[in-house]
Amino acid sequence: MYHAYWGFRENPFPEGVDPRRYLPSPSHEEALARLHFLAEGGRRLGLLLAPNGNGKSLLLEIFARQLRYAGCLVSQVSLLGLEPHGLLWQLAADWGLNPERTDGSFELWRAISDRLAENRWQGLRTVALFDDADDASPEVLDQVSRLCRAAPSSDARLTLVLAGRTERVSLFGRRILELADLRIDITPWDLVDTEQFVTQSLARAGRNQPAFTPDALIRLHELSGGIVRRLTALADLALLAATGGQLDLVDTHTVERVHEELGVMDALTPVARVATSRA
Repeated sequence: MYHAYWGFRENPFPEGVDPRRYLPSPSHEEALARLHFLAEGGRRLGLLLAPNGNGKSLLLEIFARQLRYAGCLVSQVSLLGLEPHGLLWQLAADWGLNPERTDGSFELWRAISDRLAENRWQGLRTVALFDDADDASPEVLDQVSRLCRAAPSSDARLTLVLAGRTERVSLFGRRILELADLRIDITPWDLVDTEQFVTQSLARAGRNQPAFTPDALIRLHELSGGIVRRLTALADLALLAATGGQLDLVDTHTVERVHEELGVMDALTPVARVATSRA
């Protein structure tokens, strides 16, 4: 009913990281350009920071794809819940070392060091992208620091990027912050970005006509604060509510009502949220 009502072929605002839905907004394009400057200039360590839900994971995915297309050796790892040995094993696997599950940390470090030396002599750029760095354990961050210090100059051809939430950057630790060569911030979208994103998302899903009134789009932007994840959740539920109300277009009242309901849902525990969705 939801798709048929608006003429969609697919959900215009799905959850998750989907590179097809990347909007090259000025903020994201500037951050992407700085990431390339970091890697191409042989800098050791960069910090990619954004408010929660503002597209840092998607930008890392776009950056990783571009690096691989350019012939770089790339490892892309989420540090959330990862142990130090798991980090080393993942790096070794992503960099083509085919590690055994039984390999210890010493064997993994030696293999990684040998691969970095080999890549340096071959002129091959090696990049590690660490997402959720603000959720990493101190032990894992120590391993990242050690890896960074193993490449003391641009001749090492190794670049590391740690991504996390702006408000939690202090959790990276003093050692990481001191080693960082560049801080890259992704700022929230402005109104033009929001309107462009909604229009493109609707068109990609199969609807070329507006689905929101102009005032509703402005309210979407205001209530989401230009944060990508908030915007997509709010727009998706507003379309659903407008479907139930048999509206021709999503209006401001619908956006505001859904925003209030989202606030209630965010306050619920996971168990209560599941119970509510089944009711």
